[in-house]
Amino acid sequence: MTSAGPPALDDPVDLGGLRLRNRLYRAPLLECAGNGDDAVDRLIADLEPAAAAGVGLIHQGATIVRGEGGCAAPGMTRVHDPAFVADLARLTDAVHAHDSRIAIQLEHGGLRSMEVWHAGYRGANPDLEQLAVSRPPRVLRILDRLGFLDLSARVLTTAEVDALADDFGRAAARAVDAGYDAVHVAGANMGIVQQFLSPFYNRRDDRYGIDPDVGAGVAFLERVAEAVRDRAGDVPLLTKVPSERPTLPGIGPHLGDDDAVRVCERLAAAGYDAVVPVRTSVFWDMSVVRGEFPAAAWRDARFRPGFREAFGSLPRAAAVAAGNWVESFAYDFEPGWNRDLCRRVRDRVDVPVACEGGLRDRATLDDALAGDADLVGMARPFYAEPELPARLLGDDVDPGVAAVCENCNNCAVAQAAGESGVCRTPAVLRRAGVLRRHGAYDRRDGPEADDDHRADPADPTDRSDGGF
Repeated sequence: MTSAGPPALDDPVDLGGLRLRNRLYRAPLLECAGNGDDAVDRLIADLEPAAAAGVGLIHQGATIVRGEGGCAAPGMTRVHDPAFVADLARLTDAVHAHDSRIAIQLEHGGLRSMEVWHAGYRGANPDLEQLAVSRPPRVLRILDRLGFLDLSARVLTTAEVDALADDFGRAAARAVDAGYDAVHVAGANMGIVQQFLSPFYNRRDDRYGIDPDVGAGVAFLERVAEAVRDRAGDVPLLTKVPSERPTLPGIGPHLGDDDAVRVCERLAAAGYDAVVPVRTSVFWDMSVVRGEFPAAAWRDARFRPGFREAFGSLPRAAAVAAGNWVESFAYDFEPGWNRDLCRRVRDRVDVPVACEGGLRDRATLDDALAGDADLVGMARPFYAEPELPARLLGDDVDPGVAAVCENCNNCAVAQAAGESGVCRTPAVLRRAGVLRRHGAYDRRDGPEADDDHRADPADPTDRSDGGF
């Protein structure tokens, strides 16, 4: 979607009839809040700071549409229970009080789910079904024989696929009743939606198979859109769309950039109000979180019991860590790694395109809005700076202002051990602490704004204040 001139980060934007105050969004992250008595309070604590800091749109991270199975990681929240979802109105009210908007990301993990890869969870839930789009690919069957997975997958029938899509629609309706402003279907990161899209996973011969005109299995996402519209009305609807170009050589078939562009065109025609093109491989690997090998998290003795439970033994956990180390070379951090794909999509669709992946500073955000996308988002940096938008938004912000995140991934890998999604890197937290004491997270347009706090300190790495 193009405009008369390049938009600015602080410009409002329309998303399926929803007016956003600016074009910055908090991309989906794992909050690890679960469904316990404190789950809603934890979600408020995690998400409200971004709203208070002025962000236009917040995505609550992947939430599971069914009461059993489908969680890709420990601590994911489920939204099958109407009473629980109704209580989430406290979260949406908290976000709306700051004039921000919130979307819920709906998910089912399919072959990425814990019942496939998490040894302790499998042992505790031996009768839990593993849902597959088609017979698992050969690579996964090899990992099963090696003991890293425990495959007993059941391929969904056509009627069961319809029922799963309807569960997405019912979850969307409950979310809208609780005050959510938009629905985001989790279409990437190897969840079941990507598995329907990808020829690596999808070898079905019914209407949910690969569409030869598109090169992807788009019918499930189209059916989800119908279910959402039937039950939740005209709520703004968006989805991630994967290009699987980062997949390692020799593994396929998989979606390329051309396929992703065609999928985006098809989904825009099917009623999706925005698309988020992303590059990710056919596996749940570091193509999702590019950057450094998270050595500190793998070595941390506090996480070893969790890694042992997840992978079955410490030797197997060490083997997974070794694979993670190899991946860190294949998927090194690249600023704005999805920008050129977003630009191609933006030239072909008439709905907003959202860009995320390696956007870390105001100058890059502005550049992306100038030619690649209509909205721009960050994810991992919010673990270290929950109020990051306060530093990035404003007409007078220095283009050099950047997130303190070092892309070390110690936040992400610890989640496999059941740990919460927070920054654990001392140097990063020290920098955030210096910025906080200098007032960098004070809202520039709020009643508490102070002229002394209209820019970041010249040297946010200074440790002289209070030992930092």
